[in-house]
Amino acid sequence: MSPFNFRRRAAARLARVVDFRLNERVHPLEQRLRHQEDCTDDHRRRLDALEAGIEQLRGDLRWTDNELERLMPHVAAQDARIESLREQIALVPHADKPELAEARSLIEEVQRQHAQIRVRLTGIARYEHRLRALEEQAAVTVGE
Repeated sequence: MSPFNFRRRAAARLARVVDFRLNERVHPLEQRLRHQEDCTDDHRRRLDALEAGIEQLRGDLRWTDNELERLMPHVAAQDARIESLREQIALVPHADKPELAEARSLIEEVQRQHAQIRVRLTGIARYEHRLRALEEQAAVTVGE
């Protein structure tokens, strides 16, 4: 047996022992690394979904804001109309019964419409408040 061959076999055996000992320590770390990569991928997917949801909410909020801006003049006009009708009723007590009934029915109709508009605006305000809360919650979640 030549000393060169003996050295090669000893080096190979020593390398196998070192490889085995290193693999014992590296294998769990590789598993943890794969697990963390999977978690990171999952978090990226979830973050992308949340960002898409936030963009959808921002679009809804812009739409709601535009609708609110569009409806506000109508509500103001309804308020003015109701107030003018109240003044007319207070100033004209000398009407006959059919005219009073017609005026009252008109006032009731305007009040009903006004109440419906108020309900819609309240719903819009609640929707905006909820959207704002969701955006804040999403911003906190993204910030973490």
